[in-house]
Amino acid sequence: MKETFLNLIDYIKNPVLEKDLNTDTKYRFKIFLHLLVISIATGLVISPIFVILDEIGFVNMDNHKIDEMFKNLSLFQILLTGGIIAPVIEELIFRAPITSFKKPTSFKIGFYVFAVLFGLVHLSNFDITTNVLIAAPLLVLPQIILGAYFGFIRVKFGLIWSMLLHGCYNSILMIIGFGFE
Repeated sequence: MKETFLNLIDYIKNPVLEKDLNTDTKYRFKIFLHLLVISIATGLVISPIFVILDEIGFVNMDNHKIDEMFKNLSLFQILLTGGIIAPVIEELIFRAPITSFKKPTSFKIGFYVFAVLFGLVHLSNFDITTNVLIAAPLLVLPQIILGAYFGFIRVKFGLIWSMLLHGCYNSILMIIGFGFE
């Protein structure tokens, strides 16, 4: 796990368009599971920021548009939408294009730009207020970081793997969220 985390951090510091040549399924699932745990841990480490912003009244986290979107859906429909449909669409938009940048500098810029755009799209989950715009870097920080994680696995293993990681991440968070309702 530690080696995967360190490789991930090194990659994010200097992304390169280079596939992982180890195609062993067991190896890939091990890395995948490590990345899933790292993704969830990242979300858990960052989540106190949202509690603080909500508690001090700076951003109302109760008005999250995802809650509104899912309120009339069944558990199955929510998991289908958030765990499969949204990740597939988002990965096609934000991760599929990054391997089309072949020059090292343009690839690096593309990698970072798509990670940031992925994060910024998630601002649409909030009612846009002055406070939301001020707090935007904090509010979308998890998605920007996850965008880089998903980009890493997309480049190393392929687009299907980033879709799978994204879908599993969303599904686990939704299942945890159901436990708190």
